[in-house]
Amino acid sequence: MRVLLVGAGGVGTAVTRIAARRPFFDLMVVADYDRARAEAAVAAVGDDRFRAERVDAGDEAAVAALLARHGCDVLLNATDPRFVMPLFRAARKAGADYLDMAMSLSRPHSERPYEECGVKLGDEQFALAGEWEQAGALALVGMGVEPGLSDVFARYAADELFDGIEEIGIRDGANLTVDGYDFAPSFSIWTTIEECLNPPVVYEQGRGWFTTAPFSEPEVFDFPDGIGPVECVNVEHEEVLLVPRWVDARRVTFKYGLGREFIETLKTLHLLGLDRTTPVTVPGADGPVAVSPRDVVAASLPDPATLGERMRGKTCAGTWVRGVKDGRPREVYLYHVVDNEWSMAEYGCQAVVWQTALNPVVALELLATGVWSGSGVLGPEAFPARPFLDLLTEYGSPWGVREQ
Repeated sequence: MRVLLVGAGGVGTAVTRIAARRPFFDLMVVADYDRARAEAAVAAVGDDRFRAERVDAGDEAAVAALLARHGCDVLLNATDPRFVMPLFRAARKAGADYLDMAMSLSRPHSERPYEECGVKLGDEQFALAGEWEQAGALALVGMGVEPGLSDVFARYAADELFDGIEEIGIRDGANLTVDGYDFAPSFSIWTTIEECLNPPVVYEQGRGWFTTAPFSEPEVFDFPDGIGPVECVNVEHEEVLLVPRWVDARRVTFKYGLGREFIETLKTLHLLGLDRTTPVTVPGADGPVAVSPRDVVAASLPDPATLGERMRGKTCAGTWVRGVKDGRPREVYLYHVVDNEWSMAEYGCQAVVWQTALNPVVALELLATGVWSGSGVLGPEAFPARPFLDLLTEYGSPWGVREQ
């Protein structure tokens, strides 16, 4: 397998460090708008299967040409969601398979944003599914940790743990702290603003997909491995759009453990218009400059990839499932916990970015070995879960199941 990895930030760098320990690929081209960043990621692994390049992720022709020049079989997208569609189209143009960790962006309903869906996450990609299927090519979408591993858990629960499922709820929580910072998100603030301030989507059989208000339906969820109780709220996330396509469940939700202070900060950014992506004009040393308020916020905060030495605690991604097995009610939580101290010592990567990067590498190996195969635009739920979870454990990062 020959891979083009686009994006050499925190997640992309973690991908290289995880993949370097596995033999399933022949070449991984690491491409970034900042060539120095790509070169640093390659130099750190000291493996001649890796090569650095510069590319603008928004330039479809340049990306397609890079895929062709290196004979890459698959494009792994490790950029933020703004670049999903250009990279998705570039892969199709070049005849390569495609894998991402976040799907094409949504747009709220113009009149009823907190009741009805507008353009949903992934709609632009699924609209082109026929082209991919007809070409016999695969776009594996939403294959990070959430979405990604959480979706694999949903498929596993449906296949092996339940006869019928009432509800699938993704529940994400952590007890991470960052020394020296009052506010320092552990993941991309650009993406966090997008998913937390957009109308959250809920799925119910008979009703389909609908929206609610941001941060709605708060609940306290008890996370394993010493993390403990964390208040979780509804946010927009891909799993709610993916799981019902392949798994039969009466209701699907996603709730994120953000904390009161984090929520209030996001609300303030929204109140001030600092969550907007449309550029505003501000004075500059050489005259007026057009900048996106959200990009300014991101530039003003520390890069999450650089916070590992200051971070303490654990992060947990998981899927809570309620239903029936052998005629009796059953409720479980399938989960994956990463301790930041361990990920820093083992890989030099902070826990959140490492956990995100791990899963696409596992998926690439399953595709390279033919254990997973398919065509069209498919989510993780479209593939058998057991091989993924067995390989995840082989990578030295076991998962767990807790009866509730």
